[in-house]
Amino acid sequence: MMNWFKAIALCSTLSVFSAFALTVEEGKSHGLVGETLSGYLAVIDQNSDNAKQLVERINAERKNRYAEIADKNGLKTNDVARIAGQKLVDRAPTGEYVRGINGQWVQKK
Repeated sequence: MMNWFKAIALCSTLSVFSAFALTVEEGKSHGLVGETLSGYLAVIDQNSDNAKQLVERINAERKNRYAEIADKNGLKTNDVARIAGQKLVDRAPTGEYVRGINGQWVQKK
């Protein structure tokens, strides 16, 4: 019976993460948000309240996760965030916007 509850909890968690990922992907594909080298999402379209809310929520989740990883590995949260940021920018697919080292938005080609 306990395994059944664990399975339901896992499926629920995965569904929530899928919904967030879809929302982030939607924001990226519409050019509303993009990845930065800091490890956090940033708003591209400042007129989009939905994009601002998305960025706040996702960045809060990322900050918590980066802090957990940093604590487990004896690192600073900012260092973990920067490592993740570099990977996220590098892995961004063609067509998505990323903020470069110069602070300018660039569409990946």
